Amino acid sequence: MTSYGDTTGPLAIAHRGGMALAPENTLAAFGRATSLGLTHLETDVQTTRDRHVVCFHDTTLRRVTGHPGRISDLDLADVRRLRVHGTDRVPTLGEAMAAFPQARFAIDLKDEASIGAMARLLAAHPSWAKRICVAGAWSRWLRRLQDEAPGVTTALGWRSLTSLIACSRGGVRPVGVGTSGGAFAHVPMRLGRLSIHSERVIDRAHELGIRVVVWTVDDPATMRTLLDAGVDGIITDRPDVLRDVLISRDQWTRPSPLAQGREVTRPAPAPPR
Repeated sequence: MTSYGDTTGPLAIAHRGGMALAPENTLAAFGRATSLGLTHLETDVQTTRDRHVVCFHDTTLRRVTGHPGRISDLDLADVRRLRVHGTDRVPTLGEAMAAFPQARFAIDLKDEASIGAMARLLAAHPSWAKRICVAGAWSRWLRRLQDEAPGVTTALGWRSLTSLIACSRGGVRPVGVGTSGGAFAHVPMRLGRLSIHSERVIDRAHELGIRVVVWTVDDPATMRTLLDAGVDGIITDRPDVLRDVLISRDQWTRPSPLAQGREVTRPAPAPPR
């Protein structure tokens, strides 16, 4: 099993497992993406009241499950009774990594409570650390995670990423970014009305030895523009579209048979509450 970044060619990363093709952050989504041949999956993590790390984006439950309240106010046993869009269970991060042992995960750290919980998970499964890249968090959260889980790969935290973008636009070298421990920069296409991505950001990051991954991109024309500009990876809700674009450019890296997953059969709907 290679480490998270030990691949050739641009990384094709399925956002929340490829949420345009299956319910977000579920085993079904991860299975669908790996069945297409993707080896990299993006997920978000939140932590339950009893300190289990689960694959879930929102702080609150209503949008995805229809249940009121916050995920941090429920124990894992309570969360297991819920269904994502009425069909799929909320998996733990450990379940997802065990179900797809050849996959690598880009993990968007959503709450500070997840730091200690993730460190404990990685202590119990030391080989998993090389399969993940943790991103989407404040720089101090990522430094703490690196202290508690040595060897884990991280992307730039928000403070370092902001410095990289601002300095790239201003034509100056960001101070300390290259030594901050971030091997990747996960750069959004836009923040509100502000366009964030630019070739200057890519060039400056590469000068610092940082690989640039842009999110979230579903349009094939934009994918091609980014690849022409030299991005190192794209996070997308449409892994099928990104795969076709990479194949058309002869940039698709075919996974080994062991790396390809299978689609996951969904459980029966939850009984009425």
